[in-house]
Amino acid sequence: MHIFFILLWKILPLYCNVILGFLASRYLKVDRGTIASMLLYIFGPLVVFSATMSVEINRAILIAPIFLYLFSSALAFIYLKLFSKSWNDSTPNILAFTAGTGNTGYYGIALAVTLFPPPLADVFIFTVLASFFYEATTGFYITAKGSFSTRDSLEKVLKLPALYAFALGFVLNLSGVSLPESIALYTGQFKIVFSVLGMMLLGVGISGMLQGEGYDRRFLQQALCAKHIVWPLLMCGCIYLDTVTVHLLNQDLYKVMFLFSIVPLAGNTVTLAILLNAQPEKAAVAVLLSNLLSIFHIPLMLFFYQIFVTFI
Repeated sequence: MHIFFILLWKILPLYCNVILGFLASRYLKVDRGTIASMLLYIFGPLVVFSATMSVEINRAILIAPIFLYLFSSALAFIYLKLFSKSWNDSTPNILAFTAGTGNTGYYGIALAVTLFPPPLADVFIFTVLASFFYEATTGFYITAKGSFSTRDSLEKVLKLPALYAFALGFVLNLSGVSLPESIALYTGQFKIVFSVLGMMLLGVGISGMLQGEGYDRRFLQQALCAKHIVWPLLMCGCIYLDTVTVHLLNQDLYKVMFLFSIVPLAGNTVTLAILLNAQPEKAAVAVLLSNLLSIFHIPLMLFFYQIFVTFI
């Protein structure tokens, strides 16, 4: 119960930002496409670069994000294959995108800081790069495939600045280059901007949903099931396999991976859906319900994990 109230107070400001986004769209006529473009092409790359530069990279820490990126990509392609013929529009593409990622940035980092000691929280923040990389490559490609040809989709992926921001930060980090304090502070502040605008965009998407056709019961069922049931169960299976076979990871990394698996649907689902015209209203409803469900789901999953680890 104590953890429940800690989480509740920690995430309440996020929901306030959703309300602000809704009000801004409804009464100020804010253009959601402009906000989405700023998040994807300006603030996102700055956040990726800042995070990549600030983490001490070593071989052990690299294992978790690489595994999570491959896990996310595989799950997305599986969902695209399973549901490609279930709808006649781009709904299967946005469903596949949601199945492969989660709100590890806006939501997950706040959880990690609350639940983990600082060194382990830093490890979690580095694993969030797996989500950024997934959303900028596999996720973007799958979503774009709903509206564009394969060649056009690949061209759009290669134009994403987040890819090059990550590559630059990674090379500089491994080369021992550090940013001047003033520049590090400047790039670091965009994490807050990214979080605030990202959650506001969800509210903007909800406003559009109320004015259009955004409710799809089957889509909601599959998207919420993928994030809140399939992800935790599969992650527990991967953890168990590692404990009885290769032993690549340790208990701390298991905690990081499990927390990664129980965050709600990604807010960037709405961002990409808007930019690529891939059912943004459906995405907004699913993301909102997932975030509301997580108020109760996350404490329950953490309790389940405590039981799980006693048997492995």
